[in-house]
Amino acid sequence: KHHDGFCLWPSEYTSFCVKNSSYKGDIVKEVSDECHNQGMDFGVYLSPWDMHDERYGTDAYNDYFCNQLTELLTNYGEIFEVWFDGAKGSNAKKFEYDWQRYYDLIRKLQPKANIAICGPDIRWVGNEGGKSRKSEYSVVPCALREADRIMALSQQDENQASSLQKYNQMDEDLGSRKILEKNAYICWFPAEVDVSIRKGWFFHEKDNRNSKSAKKLFKIYLNSVGNNCTLLLNIPPTPQGEIHKKDAKNLKKLGSMIKNITANPIVYNELGELTKDNGVLDFDFNDTRKVKYVVLQEDIAKSQRVELFDLYIKKANGKYKRVYKGTVIGSKKIINLKGKKANGIRFVIRQSRSNPVIKSIGIYE
Repeated sequence: KHHDGFCLWPSEYTSFCVKNSSYKGDIVKEVSDECHNQGMDFGVYLSPWDMHDERYGTDAYNDYFCNQLTELLTNYGEIFEVWFDGAKGSNAKKFEYDWQRYYDLIRKLQPKANIAICGPDIRWVGNEGGKSRKSEYSVVPCALREADRIMALSQQDENQASSLQKYNQMDEDLGSRKILEKNAYICWFPAEVDVSIRKGWFFHEKDNRNSKSAKKLFKIYLNSVGNNCTLLLNIPPTPQGEIHKKDAKNLKKLGSMIKNITANPIVYNELGELTKDNGVLDFDFNDTRKVKYVVLQEDIAKSQRVELFDLYIKKANGKYKRVYKGTVIGSKKIINLKGKKANGIRFVIRQSRSNPVIKSIGIYE
């Protein structure tokens, strides 16, 4: 259910849903069944802001919202993520959502589900333009979990498409030592980058020319998945329920580009915990290779620890040259070395919170 209040499942609590359309089916069930058949995680989006329902702005709306949430959490198998949007129109009734009640209901009915954006599990990166910070920390002050604060920073107008391209630099640093030492309470709150393949979130024929190219989508991928974030890529279907051929073409190209990152491995090592004695690691090659990507991963079950690191290439004469100066790693850091010639790679951790635990390093050509 988006802000217009129309439900894509046959809800028992409103007539404004698919059961009163010519379709008569259950889109949520069709999609969830196919996700489970394909081995994919399935999540639901339920907008707290509802422009249609007359109960909005009263306590009765919280009951209505929880009833709908219950339908979604009990009829469609395992739910991986519940996405709560912070957007609300400037003319919407002033109304306090019962966030804690929503969270408690999710924990009861789908205890493994992640509650995203206006929720305690997954943090909104702060913009809808596909950008992330230079240092994207997962350990941040707990104050960032406050749903009302997230709402205040969210898109305030359904037609305000320009906000999708804005990037707020005000909170560039969310998790450095300088920030954390000012906060008594910190938490694990990793970021999600949400962006649309088109100009806006919904399909419009006039936007066909604005479908993001595979090259641009790949840049967003490196800047999100490759920068300690998850990526939510919005792909709006046509009125016929299809993915437009131009979007599909760009997505297939993107898939190939992602697979090509790790298609030609030179080195892959699972490292584990490092100490001061082994914080400098050399990976020598048998001959000169053209290194395209270095992929680093921390074992985030042990938190996010690396704060500063460097990458060097080993030249044919045996000397080392620094080619990348990095900060955080987290779940994954993808470094594009663009085919630099090297006889080896040196990985140096400069600063870490306790001993770093490196899940893996992969070097690819």
